[in-house]
Amino acid sequence: MENKKVLLGMSGGVDSSVSAILLKEKGYEVIGTTLELFAGSSCCNIDTYIDAKNVCNSIGIPHFTYDYKEDFRKNVIEDFINCYASCKTPNPCIECNKYMKFGIMYEKAKELGCYYIATGHYAKTEYSDEYKRWVLKKSNAGRKDQSYVLWNIPKDLIEHILFPLADFENKEDIREIARKNNLKIADKPDSEDICFIPDGNYKKFLETNSNIKPKIGNIVNSQGKVLGKHNGLYNYTIGQRKGLGISNPVPLFVLGFNKDKNEVIVGEEQELYKNEIFVTDINLLLVDKLTDEIDVEVKTRYTAKLAKAKINQIGDKIKVDFYEPQRSITPGQSAVFYIGDIVLGGGKII
Repeated sequence: MENKKVLLGMSGGVDSSVSAILLKEKGYEVIGTTLELFAGSSCCNIDTYIDAKNVCNSIGIPHFTYDYKEDFRKNVIEDFINCYASCKTPNPCIECNKYMKFGIMYEKAKELGCYYIATGHYAKTEYSDEYKRWVLKKSNAGRKDQSYVLWNIPKDLIEHILFPLADFENKEDIREIARKNNLKIADKPDSEDICFIPDGNYKKFLETNSNIKPKIGNIVNSQGKVLGKHNGLYNYTIGQRKGLGISNPVPLFVLGFNKDKNEVIVGEEQELYKNEIFVTDINLLLVDKLTDEIDVEVKTRYTAKLAKAKINQIGDKIKVDFYEPQRSITPGQSAVFYIGDIVLGGGKII
């Protein structure tokens, strides 16, 4: 008999709540869970637990909370801090998905006898006859598609993942389902910030939670000429134009950093464009290794447009050659490779 038992990650928001309703309507035996990850965060506070539990009570499914704050600190927050200490710009949602939602939560699902785990992400899983395996695909949500932040999940897990919101194009349709089921969270606003920095002030978070502190250094151009002073490398991002405190005949942008010399490197806009990049920490979902150069579309940050490129694996890295130069490529962010709607895999930009 098919195991239709599923552990659903619930944040107390409308997406995961409606996911519970949809799964139950399709005949799944649903267990709701809320992971305690960071006290006081936007997805980990007393209101979150109460909202999630109330939803589960109202639709008649069990709900459990589990304390994984230490695992979250080790796998997500420490990575976030280490990235900034290394002059990289992290995406903590990607680490959270890999280690927490599709790592630890799946282990918990197996303990509870569940074959599936589910979340309210906008993405899709299905079996591909062409590739003879389960694949991760873009959802129908357009700009809200979240397949980009899921590239790092284990490929063997894909057949065990359900995304009930995969075919929704309009958030209002999801809220309408919540209203029809009398859920009080139907109009609850979406959480847009990094969950453990609900006020959005990542600089203050770094200063409070790590050894990263303001340290004055030089702002230089690519020839090494000193143009001004900065107050800490972590206060700047690649592509930044405002707040440099430099007067120049043409606008200047942050191009990168020299950590050893504590320098922010700036230049003119055309210097922001790159024809090629390398990525490491590779996770390939469609194949075990790239044996040939192939054409893909690449997304270099969550909000970036897809760019056509050729990719080629060289040892434990992938070289990406863009057909057209790309602006403000940022180390620490992820490059995610697509073949049509299917996620081939990805890696961290170096």
